[in-house]
Amino acid sequence: MLKSQILEKLHKNHNNLSSEDIELLLNIFIKKISSSLKNGKNIELRGFGTISRKINKEKYVRNPKTNEKLFKNKSYKLHFKIGKILHKKINPSSDLDKEDVF
Repeated sequence: MLKSQILEKLHKNHNNLSSEDIELLLNIFIKKISSSLKNGKNIELRGFGTISRKINKEKYVRNPKTNEKLFKNKSYKLHFKIGKILHKKINPSSDLDKEDVF
């Protein structure tokens, strides 16, 4: 889903707010999430999931074309763990209890 599509849906549901106000709120929300992840904090949205930052260690890598060894500095990647409510909405029939089967 594109940011413009999110803004359109929010404007349809909250037509008492102007589209500029909705865009400002969405930008503030995205900046807050970005700055929190940059500072090493985890983001938890109940029912949706958790976003955390993982470290890629420093290491030597090889360029496959030239076979040259290069040093790659430490970097970060994002890890998303899906929440139970979102998981159940996406996979409604995947949670079969053992009592139901027997």
